[in-house]
Amino acid sequence: MKEKHVNLALQGGGAHGAFAWGVLDRLLDESWLRIAAITGTSAGALNGAALKAGLSRYQGAKGRRAARENLDKLWGEVGEISDNNVVRWMHSRMPMPRGLHRLTEMFSPAAWLDSITRIFSPYDYGPFYVNPLAAVLRELPYPDFSTEEGPELFVAATNVRTGRMRVFTGRRVTPDAVMASACLPSLFRAIEIRDPETGETDAFWDGGFTGNPAMFPLYRSHLPRDIVIVNINPMIRDCVPRTPVEIADRVNEISFNSALMADLRAINFVKKLDAEDRLGDRAMKVPLIHMILDDTLMNNLSARSKMMPEPGMLARMKEAGRVAADSFLNDHADALNNSDTVDLSAMFTGVTVGQPGKPS
Repeated sequence: MKEKHVNLALQGGGAHGAFAWGVLDRLLDESWLRIAAITGTSAGALNGAALKAGLSRYQGAKGRRAARENLDKLWGEVGEISDNNVVRWMHSRMPMPRGLHRLTEMFSPAAWLDSITRIFSPYDYGPFYVNPLAAVLRELPYPDFSTEEGPELFVAATNVRTGRMRVFTGRRVTPDAVMASACLPSLFRAIEIRDPETGETDAFWDGGFTGNPAMFPLYRSHLPRDIVIVNINPMIRDCVPRTPVEIADRVNEISFNSALMADLRAINFVKKLDAEDRLGDRAMKVPLIHMILDDTLMNNLSARSKMMPEPGMLARMKEAGRVAADSFLNDHADALNNSDTVDLSAMFTGVTVGQPGKPS
């Protein structure tokens, strides 16, 4: 296969990020596939940092092996965060139908955690508070993801004060920046980061609120046109949620997909202008969009399972990611660097109603 260069866009979604672990594990099998840049948010930032650090350490097969070691270590450590041994045992030994999955969640840390975070904040824990991601990042076999070597890395977080997205790159992708990107405010204290240029310190929350993931850094002219998005939040659910938990789950998914949908809509608009030869002399990049996803799998999981990183579920998510990536490569490898494999115009057909040309 001829060498091809792509960018990766890695969504966040807690423990569901193990699906992207599997996707990346499969992509690393292909020596012809070169990753030029990675943008990631939350779990996507963790995956991106682990991948970047490994690929930047060595060239060729050794770099891919180092990246795989980092990802394995990352998710092995995340799995150890789960402390519900009964639920862990049940999930790791049998497939769970959705109803039974929800029943076990009632007796898991996710159930009482959801309730307790409505009463207490991370700031109420005093000296007992700890962010476990600090140790996870510190213990990676290859922990240097702020190096200038290897793929470019972009990590998105949300500025608490302004509500705006902040993208960290280069030497500013520190462990604090990655933790900021994965900082759900109901679970973790805001990550405070000092800007070396202004000297000001700002607090940051999860980047999923403003960009999941941030797409615009990949529009830079020196990067390839192809953007491979690894989706871990369902784009479509055919069933209308009816229970309180189902409603909350879908609200979570829609919220964390909204920024990505806005970005894709903008890309689709640019594609239309390009197809109609209306861009003129304007220097505007027209990306090629690809997606690796498994909406069937994600539809069978709830948003609560994002907070249940037990090893059995993580292993199944990884395997599902490998299968999805394998299917993508078999079907679309030839399209990379040549054409889209996602029909954005079809995705946004029918999103407006009313008379043509008039807002509804």
